[in-house]
Amino acid sequence: MSRLFPLALLLLLVVTGGQTSVVWGAGPDPMMADFDALLVAGEFPPAIDLAKKAKTAEQRDQMYARLARAQAAGGAKQAAIASARSIASDQYRTETLIGLEKPLTARPGAMGGGVEPDFDQLIDLITTTIEPETWDLLGGPGAVAPFESGVYVDSKGTLQRAQLRDRSGRLELIREATGGDSGNRRAAVSSPLRKISLNRLEREVHLKMAAGEPLDEEMVRLAGIYKVKYVLVYPETGDIVIAGPAGNWTPNAEGRVVNIETQRPVLRLDDLVVVMRNAQRDKGRYGCSITPYQERLAATQDFLKKSGEKSLNPRQRDKWLDDLRQTLGKQEIEVYGIDADTHVARILVEADYHMKRIGMGLEEGTLGVPSYLSMVELGPDETPPPMDVLRWWFALNYSVVATTDSRDIFEIRGPGVQVLSENELLAKDGERVHTGKSSTLNETFAHNFTKHYDALAKKYPIYAELQNVFDLTLVAAIIEKEALASRGAWGQTYFGVEGRYRPERLLVAKEVETIMNHKVINKRHIIAGVSGGVRVDASKFITDENFKLDEYGLLDADLKGSVVPPKMAAEAWWWD
Repeated sequence: MSRLFPLALLLLLVVTGGQTSVVWGAGPDPMMADFDALLVAGEFPPAIDLAKKAKTAEQRDQMYARLARAQAAGGAKQAAIASARSIASDQYRTETLIGLEKPLTARPGAMGGGVEPDFDQLIDLITTTIEPETWDLLGGPGAVAPFESGVYVDSKGTLQRAQLRDRSGRLELIREATGGDSGNRRAAVSSPLRKISLNRLEREVHLKMAAGEPLDEEMVRLAGIYKVKYVLVYPETGDIVIAGPAGNWTPNAEGRVVNIETQRPVLRLDDLVVVMRNAQRDKGRYGCSITPYQERLAATQDFLKKSGEKSLNPRQRDKWLDDLRQTLGKQEIEVYGIDADTHVARILVEADYHMKRIGMGLEEGTLGVPSYLSMVELGPDETPPPMDVLRWWFALNYSVVATTDSRDIFEIRGPGVQVLSENELLAKDGERVHTGKSSTLNETFAHNFTKHYDALAKKYPIYAELQNVFDLTLVAAIIEKEALASRGAWGQTYFGVEGRYRPERLLVAKEVETIMNHKVINKRHIIAGVSGGVRVDASKFITDENFKLDEYGLLDADLKGSVVPPKMAAEAWWWD
């Protein structure tokens, strides 16, 4: 099927003596002149053949960019997107796609009433989802054309069934071609080591946006990977790859999307983009804090001083505790280094808040993780612990990053997350004074939480989600420190700081109820409150001393086993 797409300003028609001649202004290169002539004539298949013969990669990219614009101008949007996929340069492809980006719009009659068949969209759908390179719009042997569906009226006015029989053999060839293996199985199939090319993923996500289409669930869930094990670079193909175990996913009872077999939350594209941009902008430093307001702490000290002047009647206990909570009020949530309305920010806040509830005995821990309050005992002189503010916070916890002499594969080792502690003093005005020290009891709770983190993450998936965020943070830090993007010729033009990809925006609270609880020992009230947050500083871990060479050759074997399949489909971005 051939269509004409007249493009203004590509040629100048000069009429002299009744004769029409064509004067080209495309430059001295005859190949480009021939290419532009094919575009003007709407002859896209031969134009594609010519583009494949380009003298340089830059010229080839220019040809595909012009082809994409010509196809889009003629209404063949999906063919234009397919042509843009063939542009090798990230920067050049991004510039081309920005010009193609348009929001989805409903066709006339889409909400009801008479609707004319939309053959163009149907043809675009077929030629971009079923072996795209086999169709004539991309230089292949296949062809597709509209024909009447169902019935038609012949010249005698008789209603007839529409029949179209292919006598060329093309349909049979296409049927056989689509039966081949593209190299990718379904993402729902479990895999011990799934690989994702980040630059290919970025390209396909941008192509989706330019086409006005929603992202595939595979893209949103990073092909079902639920734990990052490796970061790899293949300069010969330009691929930056992450790899880890993967499989099918489903929402759990809490609504978290988890792996069906392990029940661990799967990775998220939005989280990857957020931490990558932070690594480029702030060197992997971000976090959150949940802290009492200074004026409320001052008021609480006054309340405790006054109420301690006389003994408390047991019948007044509930009212006293309620008054104390009212005096303490709410705690402030602050997120820094990343946008506060992202999924990453929500995970930080939720994990931190839940951990403190376990510490205060408001949520059950696991075996080996009793609450802080359950461990509190009176001193030898029957006095309770001092009225300090307990401070607990999450931080990175990796043992080492294993690599090779050529530094083309990096293995992430370690549990990923730890809890740290500190006792803060309170000044009279409610100001919290950092001591840099932690009491034995306070440190014990943090140590227990860290030691049994995997068990906690299994019981409460929010902690596994925090591990995922920390793993992706380390991935982003490795890419930055080792300049892997430049080694892989990855411009990060869509996922990077200046990129147009926009992670989903979520509602994240600015305040939470104060986390406190009490314990009665020998008729004495022991009150405990806690502050803290999440503090991430990947730059302190990504140092040369934390990179260890693999001396047994195991990483080299994994690198070779994870190479990009040579016959992988052009639109593919993951493989097993």
